[in-house]
Amino acid sequence: MASMTAPATPIGLPHGRALTRDDLAAMPDDGHRYELIDGTLVVTPAPSWEHQGVSSELNSILKAACPPELRVFYAPMDVVLSKKTVLQPDLLVARRADLAARDLPKVPLLAVEILSPSTRHIDLGLKRSRYEAAGCPSYWVIDPGAPSITAWELRGGRYELAGEAIGNETLRLTTPYLVEVKPAKLLDG
Repeated sequence: MASMTAPATPIGLPHGRALTRDDLAAMPDDGHRYELIDGTLVVTPAPSWEHQGVSSELNSILKAACPPELRVFYAPMDVVLSKKTVLQPDLLVARRADLAARDLPKVPLLAVEILSPSTRHIDLGLKRSRYEAAGCPSYWVIDPGAPSITAWELRGGRYELAGEAIGNETLRLTTPYLVEVKPAKLLDG
């Protein structure tokens, strides 16, 4: 009697083509962060407790000042910039009206990244440039090691420095809404 075994089907990522949003949806829920930049998969490990503490403190500051027509979210939350670029900023601010059931299919008003050794290059280079090209009005980077915050705002299609603060200096920003941040206070949580 002939064997009725099905041929083996390889499991894994497709080869020879850029990955898409659909491929990203098939990734396992294993504690890693999966993002796409121009069809290339970027995988980062779960963040450190310090990273999470900074995220929690900044989330509280942003939520306290957030107007009712906007929402603050922290990772993981997919931001779909294109079929081949899906990012997960550490924090984001979006219009409630722009949200879909599972993601943000539009550019956020603010994307925030918290630097770590494994993400520094991507956050300051690739992600910043993708948000800029997509028209994200404001992009902030927090460096817990300094501690510092650097904020850029989109002006004439390009990011320009909106402000910086180190340690106990206060950075006052108005985009997407009025908020004040002291980098050293973000480490207090």
